Amino acid sequence: MKNRPTLLMLRSHFWFIPALYGMISIALAGVSICIDSNINHDFLPAVFIVDLSLAQTLLSTITSSLLTMTTISFSTIMVVLTTYLSQFSPRTMQDFITDVHTQRILGVFIGGFVYSLILLLLLRETSQQFLFLSPTLAVIYAIICVGFFVFFVHHVGRWIQVSNLIHHITRKTIESIHENYEDEEIQVADEPWKDWENEELNLVEPTYMHAAKSGYLLVIELKKLVELASNDNIIVKVEVGLGDFLEKGTIILSFWGTMKKIDRSVYQSLFHVGEERATIQDIDFGLTKLVEITLRALSPGINDPNTAISGIRALARILTVLAKKNLHRSFYNDEHESLRVMVKQRHFEDYLYRCYYQIRHYGIEDISVVAAMIDSLQIIATQNDKKTKGMIWKFSRYIQQGIKKESLLELDRAYINEKIQHLAIQTEHANDYHPL
Repeated sequence: MKNRPTLLMLRSHFWFIPALYGMISIALAGVSICIDSNINHDFLPAVFIVDLSLAQTLLSTITSSLLTMTTISFSTIMVVLTTYLSQFSPRTMQDFITDVHTQRILGVFIGGFVYSLILLLLLRETSQQFLFLSPTLAVIYAIICVGFFVFFVHHVGRWIQVSNLIHHITRKTIESIHENYEDEEIQVADEPWKDWENEELNLVEPTYMHAAKSGYLLVIELKKLVELASNDNIIVKVEVGLGDFLEKGTIILSFWGTMKKIDRSVYQSLFHVGEERATIQDIDFGLTKLVEITLRALSPGINDPNTAISGIRALARILTVLAKKNLHRSFYNDEHESLRVMVKQRHFEDYLYRCYYQIRHYGIEDISVVAAMIDSLQIIATQNDKKTKGMIWKFSRYIQQGIKKESLLELDRAYINEKIQHLAIQTEHANDYHPL
């Protein structure tokens, strides 16, 4: 990974950025007091200098106002989360909470409140000093907070729209794919030779490593795992997958080799576990959220096929990128071309099925949803090779099998047949096309 997993894990916590801004504000308050104590106020414009009485009035007003602003912001966040929970998916709440803009806005509010409160506590009139500059800085900070509050209202207005939520999830998932998978043409499948298990592992029983705590597996530092296995001259097999929930004691690694000098805690540190899933390396979670938004839109209580169509198109965008990646690579060698790490093999066909099978089940009676699924498969086929096109045409047969042909009206039948014919041409299977 390009980013440090520890930093990514911290950033995924809602409290991290507001707490960071709060600590910075405490430091700034101390610096402001030091500036007041050591500068000559005679050289500053009189408009920036206030006496103790005015300073206390300003700071008291700013402190109470920022606390009110922060409370309103938290209340607004709860409204957004309630909307996500009832209309979209419980798992989408995480996207708004962990959004960097949401966290920074709250961080600025909390920082302004802490800054003004600390100044109010520390300002004292002495025989040498009775004029202060720091309250003016607090006023400037308060004006900045007002600007952030206006931006926050705009930010919430955008995020509560399902189209922007879908776009955000799609963008984050595609970024995760580019960051964690090599292009097919850059890195081919690194498969070992025939009968490699007998030669490499010598038919010895493996040694196992168990999970130290329960939680969802968020990140595996695969590159470091290869380097560590090479240094210890062992072969490692990862027994779990990203997004899996690990109970304490679950087998996560199998080792082959001399285990006397192995520091298991170092290997444990390469597996990052959290209380809830996150789209850091786990692209399946991003796909799951889009599928859930689509299914919720198809439910009788909401009945919003246009949102479902947007979700299907977003899935097509992600699958188009995913099809170009080397998903099936499951063996990793070190710099000496020795096998070091084995992981679970993944296939593009699995992603196709997992993205569409629930949508097909619940949306098969809606002609617009069926047409959107066929169009999305055509989008994926347009930008991929012949092998992928073959997979897509084969999968489209699965969708066609669920269509209740006898209940189709004439115009609906013609509309769907046209979509299927275009898909057949795009996937180079025009000869296999048969109208419904």
